[in-house]
Amino acid sequence: MRASNHGFFSLFSVLLLSTLLAVQAVPKGALSNNAYWRTCPKALRIIRDTTFRLARSNPGLGAQLLRVQFHDCFGCDASVLLDSITGNPSEKEARPNLSLLGFDAIDTIKSEVEKACPGVVSCADILAVAARDAVSFPFKNRQLWPVLTGRRDGTVSRSSEVTGNIPSPFSNFTTLKQIFENKGLTVSDLVILSGGHTIGVAHCGTFSRRLYNFTGQGDADPSLNPIYANFLRQKCPNPADSSITVEMDPKSSRSFDTDYFKILTQHKGLFQSDAALLTDDSSSRIVKELQKPKAFFPSFANSMLKMSAIEVLTGKNGEIRKRCRFVN
Repeated sequence: MRASNHGFFSLFSVLLLSTLLAVQAVPKGALSNNAYWRTCPKALRIIRDTTFRLARSNPGLGAQLLRVQFHDCFGCDASVLLDSITGNPSEKEARPNLSLLGFDAIDTIKSEVEKACPGVVSCADILAVAARDAVSFPFKNRQLWPVLTGRRDGTVSRSSEVTGNIPSPFSNFTTLKQIFENKGLTVSDLVILSGGHTIGVAHCGTFSRRLYNFTGQGDADPSLNPIYANFLRQKCPNPADSSITVEMDPKSSRSFDTDYFKILTQHKGLFQSDAALLTDDSSSRIVKELQKPKAFFPSFANSMLKMSAIEVLTGKNGEIRKRCRFVN
């Protein structure tokens, strides 16, 4: 664990207070602290234990599942987990989702939960809890954010509905702000949740235009640190090789910390969407504030609560899938 994370542990009481405030943003009665305490009391422990087991052999699992949840939770109904069927390409087939990883892990976790409680725990809840647990794994017994449960699974997944509904690494600030506002999220949420880029890797194609042909004249993005741009060109030849990846947070891509916001101010944000956060005065101020662990960790918990409640299915809506890749 990086030294910059140490402040989180002394902030547990602050996190709890922040959690209570964030819960107020969730529709009353829609989700609860543990929707399965009667129907499957071991559900959360099974998810945690299985996720931890998988994370021990796959240090990148936290970043993978967090990204899957981000892509699902602009409508949190586990629709991104569904496989395509004849004549209907699912969300997995949409270009922004082609590089998503972690589906096998969700299948494994779901299988373990089904052994204990068949047909009770939704894939949407499993994804939300497992993403939190995988990111929290290096922190041992600390949970980096709370997860409310009670979601049900959607039965529709269309690749055509993805573009324009989730943030793109190529987006400018105006586009990012609008996408987040469409889902009831603020500029603060936009900047805070972008902090998820502190872990994980990215394929060269998601940023190579910034290195070689930013304006169509064979130039580099002037907002990108030139020394960092040279480093990236050494890693990513032109044209982009889809098999090559680089760290989103240089030298810190396996540590969930505040370094992402520090590299932004050094103009080392990997994506255009990262650099875009510095083009607006209000978001730029938030970037500077979030360099402090005392500001980032509770804020991330709040924004994750808000995001994971977007367009959830509850009550009699949707279903509880037996397998996360297929509707019942």
